[in-house]
Amino acid sequence: MRQTFDVKGGPHIGRQNLPLLRDLLQADDLDGFYVPHEDEYQNEYLPAANERLAWVSGFTGSFGSAFVFSDRAVLFIDGRYTIQAADQTDKDLFERIAVPDPGPFGWLAQQDLKGSRIGYDPALMTPNDVDALFNAAEKAGATISPCRTNPIDRAWRDRPVQPLATVYPHALEFAGQSAEEKQQTIAQTLVADGLDAAVITSPASLAWLFNIRGGDVACSPLPLGRAVLRADASADLFLNPDKCDDDLRAHLGNKVTLLPETALEDRLGALKGQAVSLDPSLASAWFFQRLETAGAKIHRQLDPVMLPKARKNAAEIAGTAAAHRRDGVALTRFLHWLDTDAQSGEVTEIDAAIKLETFRDEVTGLRDLSFETISGAGPNGALPHYRVSSASNRLLERGSLYLVDSGGQYPDGTTDVTRTVPIGTPSAEMQHHYTLVLKGHIALDQVRFPEGTTGTHLDTLARHALWQAGLDYDHGTGHGVGVFLGVHEGPQRIAKGWNATPLQPGMIVSNEPGYYKEGAYGIRIENLQYVTPAEPIAGGDRDMLGFECLTFAPLARDLIDLNVLTSAERDWVDDYHQRVLAEIGPGVTGDVRAWLEQACAAL
Repeated sequence: MRQTFDVKGGPHIGRQNLPLLRDLLQADDLDGFYVPHEDEYQNEYLPAANERLAWVSGFTGSFGSAFVFSDRAVLFIDGRYTIQAADQTDKDLFERIAVPDPGPFGWLAQQDLKGSRIGYDPALMTPNDVDALFNAAEKAGATISPCRTNPIDRAWRDRPVQPLATVYPHALEFAGQSAEEKQQTIAQTLVADGLDAAVITSPASLAWLFNIRGGDVACSPLPLGRAVLRADASADLFLNPDKCDDDLRAHLGNKVTLLPETALEDRLGALKGQAVSLDPSLASAWFFQRLETAGAKIHRQLDPVMLPKARKNAAEIAGTAAAHRRDGVALTRFLHWLDTDAQSGEVTEIDAAIKLETFRDEVTGLRDLSFETISGAGPNGALPHYRVSSASNRLLERGSLYLVDSGGQYPDGTTDVTRTVPIGTPSAEMQHHYTLVLKGHIALDQVRFPEGTTGTHLDTLARHALWQAGLDYDHGTGHGVGVFLGVHEGPQRIAKGWNATPLQPGMIVSNEPGYYKEGAYGIRIENLQYVTPAEPIAGGDRDMLGFECLTFAPLARDLIDLNVLTSAERDWVDDYHQRVLAEIGPGVTGDVRAWLEQACAAL
């Protein structure tokens, strides 16, 4: 079982560890300290050794931050973690403030902290965040001070060891391009930009560039490390030697020098006078400080691996499609189970999450989940990124909705899919809201758009039907997805906030509009799709792009209000279900096959 439902944090953690941190702050002549969730690698999911925010507060969510002062501590979390933060932190020790408004730095700017000195760890913060911290502290009358060693690391007496999972080659049949070709291609972009080298700090970029994978991070096959790629396509790759074997060395070849991460600082120092690419959204302030001290000429720009990694090649698309077909079989078996055995009203959210993982475990090639399953019944489904625990576990009660958002990691692809199903008989309101969400999903699936279009331009399509009913949802509509990499990947995104990266052929994005009625139920429909050239449009004079669907699993027919769909939208549902039957039908038999045929019957 890959998932855990007994969360290890809790109020006792903060009561135990907060005084230890405060003692060190006093010894270091600091009045406060900023604690981000992010680690040295800016990971979304962290190894246990890097869970510093959890150590000081007891809060184990994947997003948050805190300010710790001698007389108060403030935890900043978003709507995903309101309940979890309340369960895991001591309200007498930690104030809890929701973001995005005002956010940690906005909050700091509003305080009266004249003469205070606030510490921070430059290895955990991007330069943009350090600038924001500096400006906020200045408005509050405080100063900020970088810490040479993180006081939490010094106070953490029983800190887990850093992960040492073996780093291994990623098969060429799945990568579609050799590591040597990738390094040569990126090196050519450095030459074109007049650069001598690029410092690669993202583990996902590292994995893609060298065709390697690892196991240092839960739910994503990442090797923690760094790299310096030069304009002649040679590279230094910094990994813990205990994670490397002869197979890896042979795979890397002669143009890649394998070095321990302890050698990184000296190698950065050797870039004196050279023009070096560094991404300020991914690299910590420590890298900028080290290169500036070395006398390198820093060019702040997008990680040169990001766009090539986002534009999947034919092998990556084919592998991802194959992974989705296998994953779709597991999900279809689960949906059949939900529509039969789970209708009793006696099944819990944890029961359902375990059942789905059991079905996935029977799929060929499953390496891990791509994230902890969101298994939300009734009002818990109204929390978009709810994580079930033993304390919050609810029954799938009749007359309610159940939302499940889940995915798997396979060597040939990464999946992420959400379905919402009725338990018992749904209300007319549930059907109406589900159908509005479905209309937005269909609109984003069918859209045709010219080159240069970004996800921001398309986001309104998924919300239009909801907006006309006075409704909306407070999360993005689509995120990029890797291939046997992170389930959340940039730089592309479909959301209200501005995204400057045009959608380009090969990019995989999710399509996941939703609606959430607080205290009652949540609805989300999510498929993955990729950008592809569209068929010529009669009478048109421009080439267009569109989306091709990757995810195949039945929709909830009992939740569709036919009176709300147009005839074209009904045709879309019927066509989609015929594709589901064609793609998934051969993988199921018996009662599941009979159920699938009924679930995919024409509206």
